[in-house]
Order: sequence, then structure tokens, then C-alpha cells
Amino acid sequence: MAVWERRPASRPDPRVFTAALSELGIRPRPARVPAARQRSREVPHPRRLLLTSGGVTNTTIRDALAGLLGKPIADSTALCIPTALYGHPMAGPGAKAWQFISGNSPNPMVGLGWKSVGVLELTALPSIGEEHWVPLVRATDVLLVAGGDALYLCYWMRQSGLADLLPSLSETVWVGLSAGSMVMTPRIGEDFVQWRPPAGDDSTLGMVDFSICPHLAQEGMPGNSMAEAEQWAAGISGPAYAMDDETAIKVADGIVEVVCTLGLRQFTGWCRRVRCSIL
Repeated sequence: MAVWERRPASRPDPRVFTAALSELGIRPRPARVPAARQRSREVPHPRRLLLTSGGVTNTTIRDALAGLLGKPIADSTALCIPTALYGHPMAGPGAKAWQFISGNSPNPMVGLGWKSVGVLELTALPSIGEEHWVPLVRATDVLLVAGGDALYLCYWMRQSGLADLLPSLSETVWVGLSAGSMVMTPRIGEDFVQWRPPAGDDSTLGMVDFSICPHLAQEGMPGNSMAEAEQWAAGISGPAYAMDDETAIKVADGIVEVVCTLGLRQFTGWCRRVRCSIL
């Protein structure tokens, strides 16, 4: 009995195929790359993000943070980044920066009980060698990023080199507060422009494909009303979300999950997974 061995078919040399087409006067079209694949090639994304409006304000968001870390907060090291505060006219350098760094801010971030906390000041990084700060960032479990001005933060993330480093930090968690979350989006919308960068527009890092309006609040309360959020969303061409200070968006390995207490408004686009709880 003959035994037949199945062998893999040999692939034709594409150069021979292209040459044959050329002889016939046919110019082959370049292969189309799906838009999603194009984006992933152009802008590598960090793997673990927790994008908040008001910080780690409830146990649901805290549990989501612990899940991203893969270990207790008490066993995790942190670096806080206060840079965005300096660019906002209502914050600036001074008391608010100190409150954030010292863990005395009303927005829970630094004072959660970390194993250790350091400060990463982006405006200082261009004046020192990468060997002084890159190993520190790589060895840190979480980056805690203050609110303030998202465009100012974006500018200094690029100037310092942190924006280029982020995609390689596969085990580091980025926790953003307000502007610290908005900086990861494609654009913030003209309504949020305070400090204007040299480029002059409202574009940010684009490491996620949706925009965020933080601090959604009831009419007459401090924050952004639903009417203001709707006006903002009308100027955003892509997916857009408005969220209150008890809501966060978690991104892990490309999966987006809304962690909320029913304080989210979705204007366009869609979210792949939603997990809500009522406090």
C-alpha cells in the first residue's frame, strides 16, 4: 500500500507574478491594510490604562485598579506626575501641585496606600539624561497622572520622551485623573483648550480611539452639565464619552471596559464591555 505524504503547497514568488503583470501592461495595486491595523502600526498603544474623571473615588474603581496591577496596592510602587497642573489657569504651580504630590488632594490618587511613591516631573526630564529616569519608570508599577491642562501635559510628554516610552511599558499601569485621562485620547475638543501648544490644535496622543468629557454633573452643580457635554460632543468627530467623577474607563490589552456607577453618557461609538455597580 502506498503511503501518501501531504506536503505544503509551495508559494509562488510574488516578484515573478509582478514581473508577468508588468509585461502585460498591468500595474498591480498595493495590498490594502485594514484601518485598524494601520493605526496599530502607526501608534503602538500601552496595554493598561485606567482613565478616571475624579480619581480612584470608589471601591469599584479601586478594584479595577487592583485588577490591572495584578497585586494589592500596598505591594505596588508608584510615580506621580503633577505636570498638567502647571498649565491650567485654575491650578498652576503652588498649593494644588503640593496637594496632589503629598496625597492630600480631594481626588484620591497618591494617598491610596502605595508601597512607595516618587515624583516624575516631565518639565525636568529634557535637561537630564535618560539613564537617570527611564530605568525608574520601567521599574514602577503605576504612573499616577494629575489633572490640569491636557494639551500642556501632552506637550511635555512628547518633549520629555515619555510619550515614546509608553508603548514599551507593557506591565505599567497608567492612571489618569481628568486631563491625565484626556491626554490619551485623539483630541480633547475646543471647549477644553486653555493652554495652546505650538501646533495650535486640540489633538493629543491618540492612544485610545475615543474622547472624554470629564466631571459630568447635574445642572447647577460644579462640573460640566449634560447640555455642556452635548455641545462638546457635537464638535468631536469620533467616539465620545462624558463621565462623572464616580466613573472610569479601563483599557487592558485592547479591551475597553467602562467601570461606572451609572454616571456615563455615550454620544457616539460603542464600548466593548460595560460593568456598572450602584454604590
